[in-house]
Amino acid sequence: MAEPRDTHVVEIPAAAGAEPRRHSDGDDNALAVIQNHPLTQISESPGHLLLLKLWQREEDLHGRRAAALEARMDGAKREAFHLSCLFLAFHGLSLTLLFAASVAGEACRDWWVPSCLSLLTSLVLVGAVHFRVRAYWGLSRLLQRERADGRALARCVQELRMRGASFDLSKEPQTSKRMKSSSVEVKWRPLQWCSQNLVTICLLCVAGIVFPACRFILCG
Repeated sequence: MAEPRDTHVVEIPAAAGAEPRRHSDGDDNALAVIQNHPLTQISESPGHLLLLKLWQREEDLHGRRAAALEARMDGAKREAFHLSCLFLAFHGLSLTLLFAASVAGEACRDWWVPSCLSLLTSLVLVGAVHFRVRAYWGLSRLLQRERADGRALARCVQELRMRGASFDLSKEPQTSKRMKSSSVEVKWRPLQWCSQNLVTICLLCVAGIVFPACRFILCG
């Protein structure tokens, strides 16, 4: 029978006089950078922190108002399109009926009745379209001012985050009213007016052509 062998146990002595771990210079530099960060300075300054929260809330309100204006612009544009389609459909149907009435040949002496009715209906529809177009461009101007105010406020928020406690609390965003007062605005722009009212001008031209066309169809 084999005899058991001796087991040798090797003990590793603990390091005598081991010192606790110390922070390196890199950790101290990182801590100093965090303490000197602009966001840390803002969090430690009640005035700057309150201003940042107020501007962020106002920035969110600008975004919501801009989204609401865009939705209203889409609604006005859609209504103007539907009214324009109704205008064209009405004249298409009226001209068809006039062609059918011209076959009898007895409606020539009363040609002014359908012509006046067509002109009156055209003016009502054109007025409704023009109202929607004016509303669209008015909302467009409001949207431009709202976006300009939002961009100015966003620049101030970014500057506050970058400068921290050194930011001047008395500074205010450059709103569209101040920008408008400092710039020269041209009141009368014929080309711009024509481009904005192009739909109304085209519908009026169609109405002006249809009015004498009624007499031509009935008496031609």
